[in-house]
Amino acid sequence: MELLMILLVTVIPVISDGLSVRGPSAPLVAPLGSSVVLLCSVDEPLPVEGLEVEWRRPDSETLVHLYQDGASQTEVQQQDYQDRAHFFTEEIQHGNFSLRLDDLRAEDEGQYTCTVHGQQDSGETVVQINIDVERLLVSGSSRSISASVGEDVTLNCSVDSHITLQDIEQVSWKKTDEDEEIQVLLYQDNEILPEASDQRYSDRVEFFRDEIPKFNFSLRLKSVRTEDKGVYMCEVLAGGLSANTTVELERLGFSVSHIMVLILCVSASGSALLLCCLIYCRSLHKGFFGQQTYNHQFNLGSSVVLPCHVDECLLKKNLKVEWRRADSETLVHLYEDGESRAKKQHKDYQHRAHFITDEIKDGNVSLRLDKVRAEDAGKYTCKVYREQDCVHSADAELEMLDPVFRLHMSLVFCPNVLMLLAFVLWGVSEGSVSETVCCCALYFLRPLLLLWAAPYIYHFTGKINSLILKYSYVVEYLALSVVVYSALFTSAWQKLLNYDVFERAMIIVLFVIVFVCCLCKIIYILVTEVGKKSGRIVKIFDLVADMTFQILPTLQFILLFYTFGAAGEAGLIMIVVLPVLLMMMTNDRWLYKCFRLGLSESVVRTVMLIFILVTNVLMIGLYIFTLENQTDPIGWGCVMVFLQILWTVMYFTDAAYSYLSLSRDFQRYVSVYVFGSVAVVLLNSAALITELILKTVNGDRMMADLRFIVFPSECLFAVSLLISGFSGSKIAGCLKSCQTKVRSIRVRRSSQQNQSTEMNPLNAGDQERIQPDSVLAQT
Repeated sequence: MELLMILLVTVIPVISDGLSVRGPSAPLVAPLGSSVVLLCSVDEPLPVEGLEVEWRRPDSETLVHLYQDGASQTEVQQQDYQDRAHFFTEEIQHGNFSLRLDDLRAEDEGQYTCTVHGQQDSGETVVQINIDVERLLVSGSSRSISASVGEDVTLNCSVDSHITLQDIEQVSWKKTDEDEEIQVLLYQDNEILPEASDQRYSDRVEFFRDEIPKFNFSLRLKSVRTEDKGVYMCEVLAGGLSANTTVELERLGFSVSHIMVLILCVSASGSALLLCCLIYCRSLHKGFFGQQTYNHQFNLGSSVVLPCHVDECLLKKNLKVEWRRADSETLVHLYEDGESRAKKQHKDYQHRAHFITDEIKDGNVSLRLDKVRAEDAGKYTCKVYREQDCVHSADAELEMLDPVFRLHMSLVFCPNVLMLLAFVLWGVSEGSVSETVCCCALYFLRPLLLLWAAPYIYHFTGKINSLILKYSYVVEYLALSVVVYSALFTSAWQKLLNYDVFERAMIIVLFVIVFVCCLCKIIYILVTEVGKKSGRIVKIFDLVADMTFQILPTLQFILLFYTFGAAGEAGLIMIVVLPVLLMMMTNDRWLYKCFRLGLSESVVRTVMLIFILVTNVLMIGLYIFTLENQTDPIGWGCVMVFLQILWTVMYFTDAAYSYLSLSRDFQRYVSVYVFGSVAVVLLNSAALITELILKTVNGDRMMADLRFIVFPSECLFAVSLLISGFSGSKIAGCLKSCQTKVRSIRVRRSSQQNQSTEMNPLNAGDQERIQPDSVLAQT
């Protein structure tokens, strides 16, 4: 604070009771925050004994300072002047009783009386202070503020001025950035305007309303995020003057949710690697999965039915049915004289083995075994007797479900569930709504595609096998589409007011169409699989569902272009060209012509796959170029590309397209399965950990959106699955030939090494025989 020393040569003597006290000849003018000297002196020095000097405000009789008994009496000062009003103690003995007032405030303006009491006489002078209105002071915190993510923090800003609250035109809080200033909160025309805040600060910032009349415009920032780290500026405009102060928010620590995200990501990666190693080590053949049959499998604790049926003509009186263990002749259960003989059962099977008594009259003498144990594994024999003669015999074998198979199930579900929880917590603390919804939906559904791509898919039996093969990836596509379109519609709804009437209506119509297309397919699956309905109406509905399903890829990118305002010149071209390209892809006429030319199915499939991939690359490239690298639209583009590739998988594996379908000879490879179940999880967890650490340390993200990593990696997995399915036999033949060649090279090398080993002793013996006698003697 500058020290303003105002010394006036001309003084006005004030004579009272014979003591002449001099003061300044004119009012003192000083700016806020400065220091000013109030002159007060006498012509002749006065003795210190009995001397009393008193400075007061005559309007309020406030005691500013007092000199008495040879010392400054600071304890009797009014509180507002403590540590601000000081005598020049060394000058008092020379008759100088001036007062220095530091850190000048608006309320310091007014008159001050200096009264001097000597041993016999007394006198006083009056000093007027006027505040210079040409200065506006705004003060904040001199130190940086530290906080943990998720906490609330206060950024200080106070205005020091003589003006009234009504004279303050505007107070704005902004986050200063290298590229731009972000509006945090605005006070204007005596009103708080929360709608002026940037979206990232919406509902998270507020003024202290009760403190505003005291010129305190401090800001409360709630639920601090990592991107909040930086410098904030409080700027005040009043009466044509402006002033500002800055506050730095730094050292953002990890919150509880951040620590949980780190733990979940590390757990997902660790579980994927651990399960992969366990599967490899425990497989019976040192491959990735064991070659075992699962015709009659069971889980521990479950129930299983051992089948046994006889002709009804054999069901006469004196019928006897015996179930025994083939390895030990242990009696499992007995049916005799028209009833079950539970007392004759072996004790290990009592209350666990039961006949289905209501169906015995129909020839069903199957045995239901409850609460299956590990020792129940083995071979069982069912023998039917009529009048002491065995008329029917059947065997059934129980095999315990392979532990490796259970590890495979854990590998499919465990890492993905952990990543799902990690993305949920990430979205709560840091991520955007669209980013979180898309990533969570993908990790919730991706086990379906992994099950379909697994090499052990045929180890599932019965209805489960058929459902996985036919509908697993279809359900993932439909469910993910509904979630993605819902989130996209919610995001677009906030922007619809900025579009003209035609584009607004076009966007709404497109959303309705895509929802109807997905709904038709969902209804068809429910009707045929759950309701078990059939008939002409169902076939017609199947046709409608297929037709609507064919236009989904066309609608997806048109919807994106319109939603994000990219329907300009490039968008208009794409909207015209895109339907033509995609309809060519789904048109069957040119396929027939290809077959008439003698092209094989593999060639036609390869051409179509290349055409689809190139078309998608061109579409997403033009889309990104048109939107000028905006973050959120490009993230949605990555999602749509994955949906397009998943649609392609469905198109090529649909059994209805017999001339193109891969369902008959689709090859599933361990390497592709491991890439999808392990490598993708490792990549995405590493990306999430990196983003979290960088945001916490630097306050900024490496990637603006995690969809840039999550969905392209999933696209790579789906494309690898398609390519392996397309040319599975060729890849297998190539690998076999490579293995044969490597084996032949190894055999040739080993034979050469054996020949060289056998010839070395012979050469040494020949060399010894041709040596002269002198050499032999020396040896």
